[in-house]
Amino acid sequence: MIPSLPRPAWLRASTLAYALLFFAFLFLPLLIVAVFAFNDAPYPAPPWRGFTLDWFLGGSLAGHTSRQGLLADSALLGSLWTSVVVAAWVTVLSVVVGTANAFLIERTQFRGKQALSLLMLAPLVIPGVILGISILAFASRIANLADDLYGLELEFLRPGLPLVVLGQFSYIVSIATLTITARLKRFDTTLEDAAYNLGASHLAVFGTITLPYLQPALMGAAAISFLMSFENFNTTLMLVGSDAPLTVMMYGRMREGATPVLNAVSLFLMVASALLALSLLRGAKKTDARG
Repeated sequence: MIPSLPRPAWLRASTLAYALLFFAFLFLPLLIVAVFAFNDAPYPAPPWRGFTLDWFLGGSLAGHTSRQGLLADSALLGSLWTSVVVAAWVTVLSVVVGTANAFLIERTQFRGKQALSLLMLAPLVIPGVILGISILAFASRIANLADDLYGLELEFLRPGLPLVVLGQFSYIVSIATLTITARLKRFDTTLEDAAYNLGASHLAVFGTITLPYLQPALMGAAAISFLMSFENFNTTLMLVGSDAPLTVMMYGRMREGATPVLNAVSLFLMVASALLALSLLRGAKKTDARG
């Protein structure tokens, strides 16, 4: 149908109904979680019993109540910090290695380049549970072999945060690579050639021309890497040790019996993730405008 032509009333109504149903499907569960984070009841579901901030402030200095809120739950706050640390490491590794991969794919020619590019995508189609089990089995086998042959105790290959970082990095780096490669593919290499002809060094060209051009993609890759690492559960569950990240901690709490504290955590994460994404998007747009 030509967009400029008027559409029948039934088509406009069905389009509007579809859009409303689609967005309700996406956001209604999030809205319910957000609302019942303030429900004055010991369960995270209807009916509504009144407004309270106990599930955020209960038990803290700001909220004198027998309920334990998010800010007074040291175990939950500790798991939140653990997730931040893991996500930060995964983000740094993914962006650095993803940038190197992007230059390898776009700037070099070698035999087997297509096969290597396809292999980089393999972790994206492997289920997270299978990926976690495979990494755990492989790392444990190497650790046991090092212990048996040389008496070395390689703790970082045992279940724990280093292995969680390695497991998440193994597939998130593929996403970072694709994001940075897409930006690098559109780069005009004649800008670098002109700088070389004027006597600039490779380091100067990279720092003043190539890197600023890649900055929006690097920021986007960092945001995606951080958020994907922070919310990962399947792979993390297979590799975690005694220090549980937030997703694993919340899963354990749900099995014991959910309380509105988990709704409060979810609302906090939704707001924090939205603010992070918006700030990085705004920064990327400013960088693009300056470029």
